[in-house]
Amino acid sequence: MNDATSQAASRFIEPLIEKLRRHPKRVVFTEGEDLRILRVAERLVAEQAVVPILLGDRARILGMASDEGINMRFVKVINPASSSDFDLFRARLEKTARYRGRSPSAVAELVGRPHYFGAMMTQYGQADALVGGNLAMPSTLFRAVIHAIKPMPSIPKLFGVTALSAPHLEHFGGNGVLFLADTGLVPDPSVEELATIAVETGKLARHFLGRAPRVALLSHSTKGSAVTEPARRVAAAAVLAREKASAEALDFRIEGELQADVALDPAACEVKLPGNRFKSADVLVFPSLDAAHISMKLLQHCAGAQNFGQFLVGMARPLAQVPRTASEDTLYGTAAAVAVEAIKAHELYPDGEVS
Repeated sequence: MNDATSQAASRFIEPLIEKLRRHPKRVVFTEGEDLRILRVAERLVAEQAVVPILLGDRARILGMASDEGINMRFVKVINPASSSDFDLFRARLEKTARYRGRSPSAVAELVGRPHYFGAMMTQYGQADALVGGNLAMPSTLFRAVIHAIKPMPSIPKLFGVTALSAPHLEHFGGNGVLFLADTGLVPDPSVEELATIAVETGKLARHFLGRAPRVALLSHSTKGSAVTEPARRVAAAAVLAREKASAEALDFRIEGELQADVALDPAACEVKLPGNRFKSADVLVFPSLDAAHISMKLLQHCAGAQNFGQFLVGMARPLAQVPRTASEDTLYGTAAAVAVEAIKAHELYPDGEVS
């Protein structure tokens, strides 16, 4: 890792670890048979920030740790198929509408899968947050969390947010951090979906930044400079997002449709929108999954931005799906972030229920 990337990781992670030292949380890693995860678990314990729970073959995980000299003290390792919670989770899954009437063996096979088991641990309070995807295709984790974790009624469709930290880059958010959405799930969001993504990503950013964020809905057009259907769709989404934010008495600013330079560079904003002074956006909402994902990868691999997440928004528990190429710093920071989300979730829903 180069100095810029290391600095970027520290900028995002250090405040999270400080919070977690005061309020440690339990994070379940669905794919524990991974040296990156073992090293991350060791770091989280050393910082007294997180109690890691690793799913997988216990003997294999402990053998890997022994071979590499990784300290597994205070790291919990669970083989789903032999867990004491296996029968409880199977019985609960059998009672759900989706699986009612299926053969007991079919339900048991699902519960034995680490992604389903980890999702049920998180739903039923045996873990506070979940990180997965480091060894699996994204759809594997998405299916498990959608089937096992209660959705948030106010969010109609699950979507993904990636946080990027790059304090070495100019015009990269107010704190050297940008939140990009949707980076993983909704291919062509509707006006309603874009508005919801803007508001909910703003809430997530506010939680991590500790201040009111600036949210930009991006387009190839700035305030009618191009009269196209995609631009009109983003403009309509911005109007609806502001209405949603006002109804919830949210204190952050939402602008759109904006070109990327207007959203990020105050000088460009002054030229194209004289007197607006939007400053630098903290949240970038993209008009399509293609645009968001391509931009995220370019910033990460060409500009040296450090990625965290993606955080899955729309479920009642803090969750993150990481790429299979995730670095240890990505895994470490993502685990810290969902654990900090769990602090907020516990404050909002102390009994664990979401209405």
